[in-house]
Amino acid sequence: MRKQLQARRLDGIDKNPWVVFTKLASECDAVNLGQGFPDFPPPDFAVEAFQHAVSGDFMLNQYTRAFGYPPLIKILASFFGKLLGQEIDPLENVLVTVGAYGALFTAFQALVDEGDEVIIIEPSFDCYEPMTLMAGGHPVFVSLKLTPTKDQELDASSDWQLDPTELASKFTSRTKALVLNTPNNPLGKVFSKAELEVVASLCQQHDVLCISDEVYQWLVYDGCQHISIASLPGMWERTLTIGSAGKTFSVTGWKVGWVLGPDRLMKHLRTVHQNSIFHCPTQSQAAVAQSFQREQLHFGQPSSYFLQFPQAMQRKRDHMIQSLLSVGLRPVISQGSYFLITDISDFKSRMPDLPGAADEPYDSRFVKWMIKNKGLVAIPVSIFYSQSHQKHFDHYIRFCFVKDESTLQAMDKKLQEWKDELGA
Repeated sequence: MRKQLQARRLDGIDKNPWVVFTKLASECDAVNLGQGFPDFPPPDFAVEAFQHAVSGDFMLNQYTRAFGYPPLIKILASFFGKLLGQEIDPLENVLVTVGAYGALFTAFQALVDEGDEVIIIEPSFDCYEPMTLMAGGHPVFVSLKLTPTKDQELDASSDWQLDPTELASKFTSRTKALVLNTPNNPLGKVFSKAELEVVASLCQQHDVLCISDEVYQWLVYDGCQHISIASLPGMWERTLTIGSAGKTFSVTGWKVGWVLGPDRLMKHLRTVHQNSIFHCPTQSQAAVAQSFQREQLHFGQPSSYFLQFPQAMQRKRDHMIQSLLSVGLRPVISQGSYFLITDISDFKSRMPDLPGAADEPYDSRFVKWMIKNKGLVAIPVSIFYSQSHQKHFDHYIRFCFVKDESTLQAMDKKLQEWKDELGA
């Protein structure tokens, strides 16, 4: 066929690093600490809610309201309205989507136009750039900068900070939106109120929208507090707040996400939604609704899942940090999310010539070497950076610590073998 088959909007976004590393992991029978999903059961109340949705009311096998199952949008409006300090209308201010990924795609398609600039704070989840490009927009990148700690002390994700002057320089008359991710994937940084106020001030000054990806909002550690930028003065009217049932209740396969925002923005998302997927699975929505109803009864109490779950995950994080230190890796202490990144600079100095393509970032070559030779899977952090910035951040790799105890024990075994080889 002489005509070009693919649409031009797909140019340059066809390669997916996740496919490469997942395939390699399966071929080498390695311990998968790369992909961000729990390999332990969801909480009992969530499983029971899903079982009830499947075996109870037979009408849950049918379509529900296109923009969200009524009990779910009602509980989301009630629950998050209190947190954001807003009177949220379930019908106008809430949209249920196929996961947070679907929420992001819908937001970009609805609001980013040809030639619009979108500011993306790096490191960033790797879908923001291609989604901007598919919508016809132009991504503009600004990187968090590390302020090193004293010798012998581990860096923390809070040491990675925005330069307010550099951020301000990225805003132009063409800037349409800024993408914020807190807690951040892959870094685990939880943006402070002061940092959010800088972002909010610039968005208001330049009349820019904020797309706020907050899927890890309940996974914060060491007493950190997650703050939604939409709760700051003047920001509700220009912010889309995106959440995920998968990350909230450890049910990533249910693919239920949501967007909260003012109707002046949400009506455009509904237009995209009704002309694309139209509807999300009813039974999954019903189970998420029941899970939130249960949490609302316990919220703020010791029995709250949103209190218990991060406490348990912090213990897993601490376990992983100590284990990685044993072989000379230097973890960056994560404040939130499923992840921590690890500095591999010492390995880059000692073994700089690992196999790989000439233009392949070092961290990518290191991860492939580690999978094949050490049986451990991580993700190179350079994939979370734009092309021009990758060379500056190719000495970090990302691990997921939200794993079953048996997986962490398998990691320990691999690391002990590695340690023994280093001592030989």
